[in-house]
Amino acid sequence: MLNLSSLKLATTSLKSSLAVALSDAEMGKMSPAAKETIIAGVIQNFEFTYELCWKFLKRFLGNELGSNYVDGVSRKELFRLGTEHHLISNIDNWFKYHDSRNETSHTYDKTTAQEVFEVATKFIKDAEELLANLEKRNH
Repeated sequence: MLNLSSLKLATTSLKSSLAVALSDAEMGKMSPAAKETIIAGVIQNFEFTYELCWKFLKRFLGNELGSNYVDGVSRKELFRLGTEHHLISNIDNWFKYHDSRNETSHTYDKTTAQEVFEVATKFIKDAEELLANLEKRNH
């Protein structure tokens, strides 16, 4: 049985930071520097939550299928396995999340930040879906 509390906390934190960033009322009161800080926080939450998602996906599949089955597989193959085992529903989204996460590791400018922020707004739904599926099947 996996302890999913860190993944749950991460998705909650990402959802909370997105709620602030997407609130016109909240963001309208902020200086440009404060807005950039909020967006940077969303991106950091996205990075952390994405990392936990694929690691928990790997752990769960390793427990279910055997670690030999998932050790050494690429993330894309891991997402394929997650789709086959009905833990994630849209594999193309997860490929996009992976690419966005890689972008933040190598390049960081305002354009990249805005692109990754947009991806994070979509990612939360899929991260919560993965968490819910893991919770249902975690025994």
